Amino acid sequence: MNTKLLTCVPALLAGLLATFSMTGHATEGGGSLYPNGADNFSAGAMPPPGFYGMLFANHYSADRVNDANGNNLNVPGFKVTANAVVPRFIWVTGAKFLGGDLSLHALLPVVDLKVSAAGNSQRKSGIGDLTAGPGLGYHHSPNLHSLLGLDFYLPTGSYNQGDLANIGRNYYAVEPLYILSYIDPQGFNGDIKMGYLFNQRNKDTDYRSGQEFHFDYAAGWGLGNGLTAGVGGYYYQQTTADKQAGVDLANSKAKAFAIGPSLKYDSGKGWFATVKWQKEMKSENRAQGNALWVKAVFPL
Repeated sequence: MNTKLLTCVPALLAGLLATFSMTGHATEGGGSLYPNGADNFSAGAMPPPGFYGMLFANHYSADRVNDANGNNLNVPGFKVTANAVVPRFIWVTGAKFLGGDLSLHALLPVVDLKVSAAGNSQRKSGIGDLTAGPGLGYHHSPNLHSLLGLDFYLPTGSYNQGDLANIGRNYYAVEPLYILSYIDPQGFNGDIKMGYLFNQRNKDTDYRSGQEFHFDYAAGWGLGNGLTAGVGGYYYQQTTADKQAGVDLANSKAKAFAIGPSLKYDSGKGWFATVKWQKEMKSENRAQGNALWVKAVFPL
């Protein structure tokens, strides 16, 4: 189970670009079900058996759309602004499977989204796509932890073909994932979460987005007072072409990279919080902007 598999904003926003035929396809409209860069420090450390809550807050904005070479397409008046609150529920069952601690999780984002381009504008608010799945946690040492998961994406968010702004993606997907975390309150801290998305067909458009590889990362130093400071971001690469009516589409792969400062505070009382700002330094066949992520983790 990924520690922050959100179905919320930044990835979804790029899906709005389908309105502009001048852009490449790069998954349907340039979007994705996974919000790249959502994860941060301590992502792969499963807590003891019990019930846990997470709350994520996200702000994303972009004012440019790039072509397949990363050049600005200069879409007139293009602007995307989105805010999301994403509650996530986790149950660490106490059962063992394949040597790991079994857990189950579910999350459902609430999104406010505004898109403007070429003299048109649309705003939507509502529930996004549901993510749920099992996970297995492993504790290799007091510092080194890992997690295997399998997430399922369900199209619960609102979607209307032809709209400028859509909160939902309107298709199912499954994603195996692996997370590795090294945690030291007074030393190096590092996280990487890798996932691979297998997207299904959007029945309304007969469009199937290509498969997607991505990883979120964080690296920093524990300052010994509950604080960890460093950097974080993501890398994204679409690995297979999109299909329209079963036919591969040329120039339909996307790529992106983001980085920015990241901070974690651990109370030592069972809860911790992280905050990260990340700037997309390079995007191909996608929007390019920046995002602020805040996460709080607490026992219930």
